Amino acid sequence: MLATLENLGIVASFRRPRVSNDNPFAESLFRTCKYRPDYSRRPFGSINEARAWTQQFARWYNHEHKHSGLKFVTPAQRQNGVAAAVLAQREAVYAEARQRNPRRWSQSTRDWELTDEVWLNPERMQPEELKQVA
Repeated sequence: MLATLENLGIVASFRRPRVSNDNPFAESLFRTCKYRPDYSRRPFGSINEARAWTQQFARWYNHEHKHSGLKFVTPAQRQNGVAAAVLAQREAVYAEARQRNPRRWSQSTRDWELTDEVWLNPERMQPEELKQVA
């Protein structure tokens, strides 16, 4: 098995064998999926029914769901290059609100800058690991 993986250019991971949440990105997506109000608690009646629900979910996830890791813009906005304008508008709104009522903020307003890299649980990485990634 290892030889086949190596021939395919796949690096095997033995960090957490037989753990259901080995892929935190996939697990995060599964949780979002399962917590949708229209998520079926019963098996789908047919493959077509499952496909239809999945297509609707993907459309919602990419075009309506605002992601916290993307500063609350949708993946479609990020992909289409509109995210920078949306975030600039938000920053202007916050700056104007702070100017009108400075006592409302004890610190600076929210940071609307969108980074190019997104991490799950970066606070769990050790400083040495963060340096290796950068």
